[in-house]
Amino acid sequence: MATMDIAADDLLKLERQLCFAMVTAARNVVSIYRPVLEPMGLTHPQYLVILALWEKSPRTLSELADELAMDPATASPLVKRLEAQGLIHRSRRADDERRLDIELTDKGQALREQALLVPGKVLARLGMSIDQVSEIRDAIKPFTGRFEPVA
Repeated sequence: MATMDIAADDLLKLERQLCFAMVTAARNVVSIYRPVLEPMGLTHPQYLVILALWEKSPRTLSELADELAMDPATASPLVKRLEAQGLIHRSRRADDERRLDIELTDKGQALREQALLVPGKVLARLGMSIDQVSEIRDAIKPFTGRFEPVA
């Protein structure tokens, strides 16, 4: 149905709002992950940090924040909590004190074995196949990067 065919009032219905659908879906997906990650001692945002570090470690705080599409000020407390859990180590570079390297500890690397079970558990909780989830993930990819404000 073309936009012109929808009455102006209908365009303002909550059920038609992309923002509402995305926020609700995100909240529901995180609630699905919560009990799966709990035995690992991780919150969903901490899990994302660890996933990024399994892909590449060490990383600077800035690189990590960029990868996760968040501000360094948001990533920093996550990193500090993961360090307190003994999963990562932060260190200043000798050649540039301004750069903070973040790398996994042996304990953080070992957690990967448990994490291998996470995708299967999430799929089971969703009642969906990997192909169905991949299709949804690919459909929302245009929304997963950072957007520049429109002037």
